[in-house]
Amino acid sequence: MSTKTHLIIPDPHAHPDHNNDRADYLAKLIKDVKPDVVINMGDQWDFPSLSSYDKGKKSFHGRSYKADVDSGLEFSDRLWGPVRKAKKKLPRRVFLEGNHEERIRRAQEVSPELSDTITYKDLDLTRDYDDIVFYKGGTPGVIEIDNVYYAHYFISGVMGRPISGEHPAYSLLTKEFVSCTAGHLHVFDHSERTTVGGRKINGLISGVYQDYDSDWAGEVNKLWWRGVCIKRNVEDGNYDLQQISLEALKKEYG
Repeated sequence: MSTKTHLIIPDPHAHPDHNNDRADYLAKLIKDVKPDVVINMGDQWDFPSLSSYDKGKKSFHGRSYKADVDSGLEFSDRLWGPVRKAKKKLPRRVFLEGNHEERIRRAQEVSPELSDTITYKDLDLTRDYDDIVFYKGGTPGVIEIDNVYYAHYFISGVMGRPISGEHPAYSLLTKEFVSCTAGHLHVFDHSERTTVGGRKINGLISGVYQDYDSDWAGEVNKLWWRGVCIKRNVEDGNYDLQQISLEALKKEYG
């Protein structure tokens, strides 16, 4: 069995107030690395206009759904346009719906009259991705690739809350018992354990691909790891992990 290379894009958070230059770096990295699979962990669209937390506040003034959509579409164009133009075999491209994209569904539920105005079709995901993993009910969907399970986040308990904590990657392993990778938390954490049969299982929280600070996060911004992850020699849930910081990508490709 041949091994695979997975490239992980964690939570890009395209936002109309910030540029998408980091998508250009990523396109060049994909052309250089030639991964077999690219997994976008979701939250590519930040969607501040659909934030239920800020509605009614002064900070909400001036937000635009169209501007939010266009920012995420521009990120996709700058990411996949150069890769297509290279006329090489495209990797398998996987998109995991994040809680920020899921704001569309919640907006439709609160205001059914918007169901034809605000839709997932606006994101044009089928143009750029082979597999699109949507939420199931109120929690992110899960996909298995080379015996690694991917989700925007994995749930803990019947309330469906994200697995987190001081050591979230280890918590993934103790609750899921398989190799799994999540985004959502914006921090980086990795844990490896060995089963009684000698098989390695890996838990990974993959960081965030965002080069600006979020106003809402305050001091929490300092905890975030910004970059992408590459898994080489992926086989039966095990892999060799490489971190590439956004700063390093900018120096190489900016």
